[in-house]
Amino acid sequence: MAICWAKNVLLSWICLGIQICIAYNPVCKPRTYHQKMAEVSDSLVIIPTYNERENIEKVLQIVFSLPKDFHVLIVDDSSPDGTAGLVSQLMEKYPGKLFMESRKGKLGLGTAYIHGFKWALKRDYRFIFEMDADLSHNPGDLVRLYRECAENGYDLAIGSRYIDGVNVVNWPMGRVLMSYFASIYVRMITGMPVHDTTAGFKCYRREVLEALDLDSVRFTGYAFQIEMKFTAWKMGFNITEVSIVFTDRTEGESKMSSGIFQEAVLGVIKLRWRSITNPKRYQKPS
Repeated sequence: MAICWAKNVLLSWICLGIQICIAYNPVCKPRTYHQKMAEVSDSLVIIPTYNERENIEKVLQIVFSLPKDFHVLIVDDSSPDGTAGLVSQLMEKYPGKLFMESRKGKLGLGTAYIHGFKWALKRDYRFIFEMDADLSHNPGDLVRLYRECAENGYDLAIGSRYIDGVNVVNWPMGRVLMSYFASIYVRMITGMPVHDTTAGFKCYRREVLEALDLDSVRFTGYAFQIEMKFTAWKMGFNITEVSIVFTDRTEGESKMSSGIFQEAVLGVIKLRWRSITNPKRYQKPS
């Protein structure tokens, strides 16, 4: 009788200990589905959109099927084709992973990324990506860019069309030559050792964006991409290029214009002049 009584007491204490562990220890407490989905990834992919309804669902399906867990922020500029409405529906399919910021009017690529950067820096993301919505950037290359920063210690990893020849598919020869020689022009003016200076497929370490004065970034199109790389390089951050294949969009309309190209040509000269006349701008904050 005494042995049975002792066993019962022991079992009671064990059950009580398990209940206390579950109630007060988050490690022991089982997580619900929504808690698991809300876990913070260390990586956020920012995708600006304007009339990308035909492409955005395909892009998101690929990103969320990757072996590495990425979160995605869509920055939509009031797309007339209903891109934002579709993304809102998809947010129910990908809870805790897909987010959207809607802006009033077409405000430009550069300001969309700045908006996304600030959104990311208010949260705990360690690696922040730029990527197009039209599948010209292969979402599978996100993992390669991530590894360069997370495992190999680089501060900025660039998906480069020109580090290993010319890897562009479905572009007219005139546009290929314009883009290729534009990068040569930028390197000559700035001295920046980057082959694909206008590339828009990138991974930043958080520390890079924290060090940059995002409110002072002036350009919006290709010049925005050049300015971000140039500023990071002048501030002494480590940059690498990862060879990718760029495939021109098959659906939707290109946002490229003569105004964007002109901004890039003139903007490079302004960047170089600013770096000479105001070198303190490129000092890392202590």
